[in-house]
Amino acid sequence: MVKSQGQNAGRSHNIEIDNSSFERVENLKYLGTILTNQNSIPKEIKSRLKSGNAFYYSVQNLLSSGLLSKNLKIKINKTIILPVVLYGCETWSLTLREEGRLRVFENSVLRRIFGPKRDEVTGEWRKLHNEELNDMYSPNIVRVIK
Repeated sequence: MVKSQGQNAGRSHNIEIDNSSFERVENLKYLGTILTNQNSIPKEIKSRLKSGNAFYYSVQNLLSSGLLSKNLKIKINKTIILPVVLYGCETWSLTLREEGRLRVFENSVLRRIFGPKRDEVTGEWRKLHNEELNDMYSPNIVRVIK
C-alpha cells in the first residue's frame, strides 16, 4: 500500500522492485488492524466494533446470568470484550461520531451486565438510562482511549 497525497493519490499502477511486482491496494489488514491509504479511522473502528460484538455475543449468556456477580461480569468485560475493541486505539483520532458509536457499544454491554431496573413509581421494569450507567461504571471507553 502506498500512502500518498496530491498527484499520486489516484494512480493504480503496480510497484516494481528488483524484478518483483507488487500490487497497489487501497487498504490492507496488518496485525489485525485495517490500514488504508487515506488513514481512515472510521473503517478501523467499525471493524473493531464488529469484532467486539462477536465476542460480546459469545459471552452474552454469562453477562445476563444471575449466577455471576456484577463484579465478575465487569471483569469479563474488561478482559475479553474491551481489549478486542481497543486494540490499536493508540493511533485513533476520534471524532464525535466515532465517540458516539463507541459509547453506544459500551452502553449495550453495560445494560446486559447491570440488567433492568424496577421503576420506583410505576413498579415496572425498564432499561437503565445512560446517566445511570455512567454512575455505576465510571471509566467510560472514550476516556480510556484518550
